[in-house]
Amino acid sequence: MKFIGAHISASGGVENAPVNAHLIGANAFAFFTKNQRQWFAAPYTQQNIDLFKSRCEEYGFSPDQILPHDSYLINLGHPEEEGLKKSRTAFFDEMKRCEQLGLNRLNFHPGSHLNLIPIDDCLDRIAESINMSLERTNGVTAVIENTAGQGTNLGHTFEQIAHIIDKVEDKNRVGVCLDTAHTLASGYEIRTREGFENTFLKFDEIIGFNYLKGMHINDSKKELASRVDRHDSLGKGLMNMDVFSFIMNDSRFNNMPLILETPDDTLWAEEIQLLRSLIK
Repeated sequence: MKFIGAHISASGGVENAPVNAHLIGANAFAFFTKNQRQWFAAPYTQQNIDLFKSRCEEYGFSPDQILPHDSYLINLGHPEEEGLKKSRTAFFDEMKRCEQLGLNRLNFHPGSHLNLIPIDDCLDRIAESINMSLERTNGVTAVIENTAGQGTNLGHTFEQIAHIIDKVEDKNRVGVCLDTAHTLASGYEIRTREGFENTFLKFDEIIGFNYLKGMHINDSKKELASRVDRHDSLGKGLMNMDVFSFIMNDSRFNNMPLILETPDDTLWAEEIQLLRSLIK
């Protein structure tokens, strides 16, 4: 079963997210657990929690179809103590929010070294942050998103992600989300059948398919190995529709959230139908 959706708005209350997902014909969705541009947010009320759960049930969204995303402000590998502490506190809060909502995963960008510490030290710091978050919560998997490698962002190679996972103590509660645009921009050719198969053979060998907990389905404004993170609407960027057809017809990507983060939200309902039409 393919779970296809988009990163929709939770404006006005987290309980609106499943409604907004249903309105675009999605059977999966992503959302920010709080305002992604702020460090702190008011805690959920019991009404927020109860309504979110009841609406998910009403519209047929199980936890396996939902991929919440943390704030872009968070840097779990921050080289400076104050920034690291602030990021960890915010991340622990977001993991706890997922636990309150009955969700089983939280997607996040791993972190950046800011040219202040060695790459391996930053990766170790990210893993330590994950370990601390898992100790403080129950039932929520920390899902590392691969990056385009822009600036000093880490997680743009499968080896870097594997390094983090290797240092996580509870392997049952760590996972990976692959973004198609980030994958291309970071240097993995996925637009041809041969490139696609080779990329995912490497992924399985270096990380393991058992860790894949979701995908972001985006076209890219930037070329292979550009290391620039710019999403585009499906079929309007530098990727062709073949890669999306490969994903839609590959059982390895069943039963996990496949989430659009394309820039024009007015096209999401159409793009969801387009992806479904690719299934043979």
